[in-house]
Formats: sequence, C-alpha cells, structure tokens
Amino acid sequence: MHIIILYLAVGFIYATVAADFWRMSKTINTPQNQHLHAVMIALGLLLHGWLLFDSIFTTASPLASGFNFGFYNALSAIFWLTVLIYWLSDLNHELHSLQAFVLPPAAVFALLPAFTSQDHYIVVSNNAGGALFLAHISIAILAYSLFTFAALHALLMKVAERSLHNKTTLVKLPSFPPIMVMETLLFRIISLGFILLTITLVSGMLFSEQIFAKPMQFNHKTIFSIASWLIYAGLLFGRYKYGWRGLIAIRWTLGGFILLLLAYVGSKFVLEILLQR
Repeated sequence: MHIIILYLAVGFIYATVAADFWRMSKTINTPQNQHLHAVMIALGLLLHGWLLFDSIFTTASPLASGFNFGFYNALSAIFWLTVLIYWLSDLNHELHSLQAFVLPPAAVFALLPAFTSQDHYIVVSNNAGGALFLAHISIAILAYSLFTFAALHALLMKVAERSLHNKTTLVKLPSFPPIMVMETLLFRIISLGFILLTITLVSGMLFSEQIFAKPMQFNHKTIFSIASWLIYAGLLFGRYKYGWRGLIAIRWTLGGFILLLLAYVGSKFVLEILLQR
C-alpha cells in the first residue's frame, strides 16, 4: 500500500507543478516560482527513479537473473528520462513553458505501473550476450527519450511560431526562449538521439543472435525504425546542407517521432497487451 502512495506522490508532484505553471501563466511567473518548480520536479524524479528501479529490478519473479521490462514500465522509464532531460535543459535554457507538454503525460505514465499487472520478465545471462543486451536496451530507451523530448520541444516551437505571428492557438503560454535558441537545442537533441538510434539499429542487426538469441527479423518494428532513422537523417542533412528550420524542422521531427512510436511502443503494446505475449 505504501508503494501506491509513493506512485500517487510522483503523479501529484508532476501534475501540481504543471497546474501551478498554468495558473502562474496568467500572472507573473517569478524566479522564486521557477526555482520551486525545479526543486519539486527534482523530488519527483528521485521518487520516480526509485520506483522504477524497484519495479524493474526488484521483482517476485523466480528467475535467477532478469528484470521486469513490461509495456508500462517501459513507458514510465521513457518519460522519467524525458522529464530528466527537460529538467537538465531547463537549467541552462529556461524552458519553463515546456512544462506544459512534458509534465502532464509524465504524471499519467508514472502512475501506470502501480495500477496494472502487465509484467514482462526478461532473463539476462551473465555472459557477453547479456551485457550486449543490457547495453542495447539502455541505449534504445535513452534514444527514445531524447526523441520524445524533441517531439514535445517541437510542439512548443510550433506554439511559439504561431504566437510570434499572432495566429490563434489552442495553447497559450506566457513566454518562450528565443526561437533560435530553441532550434539550436532541438537539433542538438536530435543529433544525439540520432547517434544513439544508429547504435541501436546497427547493434540489433549485427548482434541479433547474441542480444535476442535469434536472427534479425525484418518485421514492422524494423521497417518503422529504419524509416524513422531515414527521416531524422534527412532532417539533419537538410539542416546542414540547406539550413532547414522553422516549420520544416518541426514537421520532420514529429514525423520521425510518430514512426518511432509505431516501431517501439506500438509493437510492445500489440505483443504484450493485445496478444498477451
């Protein structure tokens, strides 16, 4: 029961910070409020991280060596990393408005493991294959988290672009960093995510038998992952060669993220939730 209370505390912290940001957006968001939000998010990250560790690595499974990385734990881990990336970025770039996009879904996905019983135990051997598997999963999750942050950041840029041109928008936020600063951060995040996604794809293809104990399968997950990689590669090339920015960058970022979402989250949802595998 006390674990449920901690999960509720994490969701409450994320949701409260987001709600207070919306409240303050109608008045003056002072540095004191921003500092308090940063401290509360840090507390939420600590609790969320501990709960993730407990849920993933401390299980009642009889397996001698392994971890529970089911669908809901995976989503929770991705959004824990996404909030962490936001928190670290906000320290240098003052991305307070991004709270409106990052924290509400993080509050929801942080609670899912507490109220669902969907487990997916993965055995990890103590040989080189086990080490490769852990490295592969870790790099993949970090890449997905970076692209999740990039997609949410692109949505913030979309709102900022419309506000600058005095266009109507469903989301009204009080302030934004300079567009050029936001674009620079976006492409830094995408570049790092692209490197990690490349490592994930290459390691999965070259070491499939060592990592997954089976040859590489050219299925929908592989196709969507490669398609997403091609979109991000095209975006980075367009940025370098033609100076792409603004709406072009936003659309390509969101397009690549949707394909990546279908590749990973979609496949895990179908296999673990719908087909119960």
